[in-house]
Amino acid sequence: MLPSIQSYQLPVAADLPNSRADWQVDAPHAALLIHDMQNYFIDAFGADSPMIATVIDNIRSLRRAAVDADIPVFYTAQPPNQDPAERGLLWDFWGPGLQEETEAEIVDALSPRAADTVLTKWRYDAFSRSDLEEILAADGRDQLIIAGVYAHIGCLATATSAFMRDIKPFLVADAMADFTPGDHRAALTFAAARCGQVTDTDHVVADLASSSRVTQAVGSDA
Repeated sequence: MLPSIQSYQLPVAADLPNSRADWQVDAPHAALLIHDMQNYFIDAFGADSPMIATVIDNIRSLRRAAVDADIPVFYTAQPPNQDPAERGLLWDFWGPGLQEETEAEIVDALSPRAADTVLTKWRYDAFSRSDLEEILAADGRDQLIIAGVYAHIGCLATATSAFMRDIKPFLVADAMADFTPGDHRAALTFAAARCGQVTDTDHVVADLASSSRVTQAVGSDA
């Protein structure tokens, strides 16, 4: 029951809404969440979507920066062939959802590494029925960098939920995709005003590199 999604121009730095907060990504406190980048959701954009190619490239840049800065990387992935009782109200809006194992796989270009954590996704919010909050707390992480699909659904719901848990969400505008540019823009506008920091790939990569170097320098002086 997903729509057929047409490519559109991803937001650039000049397009981003001003965030009410003034947060900066700090490597020792951050984690990266790659949200729902499964074949089922990405296939909705059609074959050879230039927008999705850019989003994937940007997420790969974020992941490389995360690995270089030694921050944890999480993925969400919905399971296939869910029982209607387990799927709950999602059935009323989206039908049965994923059916095949191949649909549930993360797209090849973003395949998780052995060191990454894949969370089973049951609802829009990545914190729902998962141990994400506990894992972050145990590692002293109170920032969550969010990339993936769809911006106005799961990405925004997860950002709002993170805010409610005193975890600072960073929505990476050009490392997300959505049904329409209007949906994408609305998600960023709401987040910037109500629950998170809206940023772009270049800024996150730069902030991770900078804060990681500072941490390493402090450690070497200790």
